[in-house]
Amino acid sequence: MALLREWGLTLGKWTGRPVAALERDSGDPDVTRAREAAEAGDWESLRSVLEARPESADRAELLMAVAGTAGVERWITGVLDAEPDAALPKLVAGLRQVRGGWEARSGLEAKYVSREQFEVFHERLRTAESWLYEVAEREPTWISPWYGLLMTGRGLEVGPVVARRRFEAAVRRDPYHLGAHQQRLQQVCEKWGGSHEEMHAFARESAFGAPAGTPLGQLVALAHIEHWLALDPDPGLAYVRRPEVAAALHQAADHSYRHRDFAPRTGRLQVLNSFAMAFSLAGERAAARECFEATEGRVTAFPWNYLDDDPAAAYRKQRSAAGR
Repeated sequence: MALLREWGLTLGKWTGRPVAALERDSGDPDVTRAREAAEAGDWESLRSVLEARPESADRAELLMAVAGTAGVERWITGVLDAEPDAALPKLVAGLRQVRGGWEARSGLEAKYVSREQFEVFHERLRTAESWLYEVAEREPTWISPWYGLLMTGRGLEVGPVVARRRFEAAVRRDPYHLGAHQQRLQQVCEKWGGSHEEMHAFARESAFGAPAGTPLGQLVALAHIEHWLALDPDPGLAYVRRPEVAAALHQAADHSYRHRDFAPRTGRLQVLNSFAMAFSLAGERAAARECFEATEGRVTAFPWNYLDDDPAAAYRKQRSAAGR
């Protein structure tokens, strides 16, 4: 049966589509190497992978794969002691504390998070901030510390002025950095103290203020997904099925992944998955099928984890509904 699934067959029938599977490392072998080195506590190998991907080439995915690796916080302290003046170990340590803080908080609504969880959450974010600010001072051209500070700022509720200044600091270093824009979108969501109007305005201005073919068109899809999530089921469905929502998604798609210049350094697969989900919710089956075909069954955890703890299951359900 496993071999049949691998070939796209089930019970003797050709499904005509690849098996849907979660893509752990975005299909990037460097991300896999970074994660495996982090798991092994092999700093020399990890440093080699990270230094081979300069900030100008956006190493956020590599760094966040390392940050999401349990145990990094144990061995990185020895590296910090051995290399007290080096920025890269502090960056890794800071981003691991960011990820560890959000893990402690969990993805639950605030009312379901215990006081003890919040205490650990805030303690880890404050530790992360101290390291990330030090990295930012030592390496003023790096965007990665500011990317991390966007996440800590939201968790520590630094306020709209400071949050905006951190985003401005990030995009001064890389104007079209997808991760920084994604974090800013979260900051201006209604659930984090913004509004639907501010969120959609930011998404549109960022997407269409960037050259055609960048991945920033994803922000428009994510904004409509976030708006849908904020509503109860019936109003949510009525909202996402509005003709103007479909029109906005198509316009963003044309400016992003459908454009001939679409060849992002990172994020391609997540952009396609995001549009697949948004078009599916909007009832735009042909556009959704286009995205599902382009992903070739490779599922990114985000944004499908909004629908199901098993992102691949959510992907398969929506793909079937789209007739792909």
